[in-house]
Amino acid sequence: MSTQRFASVWDAIEDTAAQAENMKLRSALMIALKDHIAREGLSQSQAAKVLGVTQPRVSDLMRGKIDLFGLDTLVNMAAAAGLRVEMHILEAA
Repeated sequence: MSTQRFASVWDAIEDTAAQAENMKLRSALMIALKDHIAREGLSQSQAAKVLGVTQPRVSDLMRGKIDLFGLDTLVNMAAAAGLRVEMHILEAA
């Protein structure tokens, strides 16, 4: 049995490199949003108002339900929270 090494858990579990990259970006945005909500001491209801979504949507975010969020939605939520999203494109290793 050979042991494979992966740079990210997403590289290990996603079928394609494109899917893995999408999940990496989505997870980073979700973590940033969760951290922002915690730093600001917002309740889920307050966060929902700030982010322009419903409280159940914030609950899904806080519980890490990554499959329920697309990149567009997460970028829009980050912008509504006053966060700046930057992207860096690098050559694949």
